[in-house]
Amino acid sequence: MAAQIAVAKTSGGNAAFHNFNNDFAHITDPNERRRLALAEIDKAPFGWYHVRACVVAGIGFFTDSYDIFAINLVTSMLGISFFQNSKSKGTIPSESDTAIKVATSGGTVLGQLGFGYLADVVGRKRMYGLELIIIIFATLAQALSSPSRSISIVGLIIFWRVLMGIGIGGDYPLSSIITSEFATTKWRGAMMNAVFAMQGIGQFTAAMMALIVTSGFKESLLTGSKASTCTGVCQLAVDKMWRIIIGFGAVPGCIALYYRLTIPETPRYTFDVARDVEKAGEDASAYLKGKAEGTPDEIQRVTTMVQSSAALEIPKASFKDFLAHYGQWKNGKILLGTAGSWFFLDVAFYGLGLNNSIILSAIGYSGGSNMYQIFYRTAVGNLILVCAGAIPGYWVSVATIDTLGRKPIQIGGFAMLTILFIVIGFAYNHLSGHALLALYVLAQFFFNFGPNSTTFIVPGECFPTRYRSTSHGFSAASGKVGAIIAQVVFGPLRTRGAKPGATGKDASPWLNHIMEIFALFMLAGLLTSFLIPETKRKTLEELAGEVPGTANYDPVLAGHRQKNFEEGSAEAVSDEKKEVGNSIV
Repeated sequence: MAAQIAVAKTSGGNAAFHNFNNDFAHITDPNERRRLALAEIDKAPFGWYHVRACVVAGIGFFTDSYDIFAINLVTSMLGISFFQNSKSKGTIPSESDTAIKVATSGGTVLGQLGFGYLADVVGRKRMYGLELIIIIFATLAQALSSPSRSISIVGLIIFWRVLMGIGIGGDYPLSSIITSEFATTKWRGAMMNAVFAMQGIGQFTAAMMALIVTSGFKESLLTGSKASTCTGVCQLAVDKMWRIIIGFGAVPGCIALYYRLTIPETPRYTFDVARDVEKAGEDASAYLKGKAEGTPDEIQRVTTMVQSSAALEIPKASFKDFLAHYGQWKNGKILLGTAGSWFFLDVAFYGLGLNNSIILSAIGYSGGSNMYQIFYRTAVGNLILVCAGAIPGYWVSVATIDTLGRKPIQIGGFAMLTILFIVIGFAYNHLSGHALLALYVLAQFFFNFGPNSTTFIVPGECFPTRYRSTSHGFSAASGKVGAIIAQVVFGPLRTRGAKPGATGKDASPWLNHIMEIFALFMLAGLLTSFLIPETKRKTLEELAGEVPGTANYDPVLAGHRQKNFEEGSAEAVSDEKKEVGNSIV
């Protein structure tokens, strides 16, 4: 039977801020207190505390996206600043360009796996904010880097971008699961999607910053007709420009840092992993009041923790339990579905960017008679592409994710992308520039109103609390491995057989075959999507199989079978004692 625990009431509470803790203070069963406290979070009406949670988490994704997208605009500036010689002629070598971009993805994989695991071991609160500190530090270090005779600028940038990538990787599982565990069930998908949709705003801001600094240094840029002649004041201006663009990425992170460091631990982690009933109840109440964290009586807290820990039904996290959980096909297939679909998605999502130069040429936003026109057209062209496809896709997904559901959006998105890549690949040489632009914008739209959003959301919902962060980190890392493959394998493959000095489509003779391969990846993503569950309007405990009477209920996962076994054993011993006593009498 559950341990009988005397629970102290707390002060405070009024009509505006109800004291939920006192509602449950008389309940001695820790499992019932857990159920009621989490139910208050699940059914809470949408309020400012939900908006605050989305903004604090979303600024992190804004920063992540800004830093990743900005480097695409900056590498040409690095060429002018550091490769102004007779061999390179102001253009960064393709190997260096690829290495700088892949460095971020490599660091991201490490961050997703490392932070994902640590958030399940030491807690969400202890890790949240640390990844943002790493991003801010590495961003500023990049902006202040200069080469010397012993180390090149490429080596410095790669080092700092790997470190920055570790911080960006940590943001994926942490922001997802913290938003998920604090969200109301009804609007959980929209809240998580709004956090992820800040990526689109980050891309927009990076292009806007490039446009602003280009306009600011217009007079200096006009002195250079092309990259090889951009010397003197032109080269100095470009050197300042890339540092400003990169360095600005630290600003939003600094704004959000305080709020990340002061969030309360999620009550679900405190209940299920830390097994601290008093603190979890106080934190749940504090969150709904808009406070940083709960402050229970420490003596009562320790006493309750000692007495109630063994009575909690949720299994403790352990390597043995992890293997037992995912060793069952019904659980293992979900992890396979989330990781597999994210992997297949990111290969094509990052690979589609190989078309950017051709798309910009098609709409007249490439090249120019001087460096000002070149940088201006590149910035404006990227703004157009982001606004046309990416941002609308993100926010249509936010608006519909809790009505249409995650699984239909993901399957429908993969199906549309399969068709679009088949058309782009097999009809590539017959498409006009404007037709290619239309297909590109549609692909961007269905990436974001589709698997790019849902692959982030579903792993934050469908796993049990004790392994939620680790599982999300593993799924996200699988995606970034796909991104690395797109950059390292398909990037160089695109130019196979190209003649020296070729431009436009002639510079990428293999691009049509790459698009055909991406269609196959989208089909594979479509198939793996059938392995994931529909999580719409279901509580996290129901999805984890802990709620009796629901389709997902599993008494072993919920700890109910073990409890029933122990109670049955205790009753059997009691009956045996009675029988022995009666026989003696």
